[in-house]
Amino acid sequence: MSRNRGITFVLLGAASFGFTPIFVKLGFRQGYTLGEINIIQMLIAFVVLWGTALVVRAKVTGLRRRTVLKIMMTGTFVGLTSIFYYGAIQHLTASLAIILLFQFVWIGIFFEWVFNKRKPTLLAISSMIVTLVGVFFASNILSNGAIELPAIGLIFGMLSAFTYAGFIFFSGQVAVDVTPWIRSPLMVTGSLILVSITFMKDVPSLPLGDLNLWIVGGGVAFFGGIIPPLFFAFGSPGLSDGLANVLSAIELPVALISANLILSESITSLQWLGVVFIIVAIFLNNTRGTSKLSEVDKQSN
Repeated sequence: MSRNRGITFVLLGAASFGFTPIFVKLGFRQGYTLGEINIIQMLIAFVVLWGTALVVRAKVTGLRRRTVLKIMMTGTFVGLTSIFYYGAIQHLTASLAIILLFQFVWIGIFFEWVFNKRKPTLLAISSMIVTLVGVFFASNILSNGAIELPAIGLIFGMLSAFTYAGFIFFSGQVAVDVTPWIRSPLMVTGSLILVSITFMKDVPSLPLGDLNLWIVGGGVAFFGGIIPPLFFAFGSPGLSDGLANVLSAIELPVALISANLILSESITSLQWLGVVFIIVAIFLNNTRGTSKLSEVDKQSN
């Protein structure tokens, strides 16, 4: 797959995750628990992704048990991110939950430095700083003022940042030669197992006959459990982990715009300024990678 197509898949996967707070908020407003939303989400994603794999006749043969386990373990980061991020939304305002989640930008670059021994370049650090500045403004924390943060919400938010960075990092590292049509359902299988064990007490009382729960779960599943792992499985292997992390910052402006259009939430001028900073950072980091590829092409010719 070409680098530009990889960038497109990562952008779409990250952007889709920006719609999940809308359905999560609706779910909490209707009285559903964190466990019910997570279980339904992963159950729907499991059925859809494995059903798609059957339709496209993806080949499962030749996979070693160790490889399958690695892919499923990578998928648990999706489940963990859902648990922690939705938990943060439950205890904090959405803007604060988002700014905590978006610490994955610097965490991801730190992962690349620690695990791949790749020191971030000055331009990569600059793009990271610009991204975080944009996240700060776009999350509207200045307008919210100083408030008391529930400890559980703060912990959930920071944990979601680490697990989201882990998902982006390992999705580009583990079993990249396996077709995404198989990698994605295996990832969601790992997530479903994790979520089912975590919320075991909610399983017997799950209201499977509640249509509203399926609608909420379907929205969360599509934008949070189906598109991100599938598109990241297609796009991440062709990109550096640092670039994938910066590109994933597109989630925040998508979350703000969708909240404005669908939930009628107001967006301040400072938030729009933050969106501009994030877009600048994305293009800055993308230009860095494109320049390097161009130099390699010239040398090879």
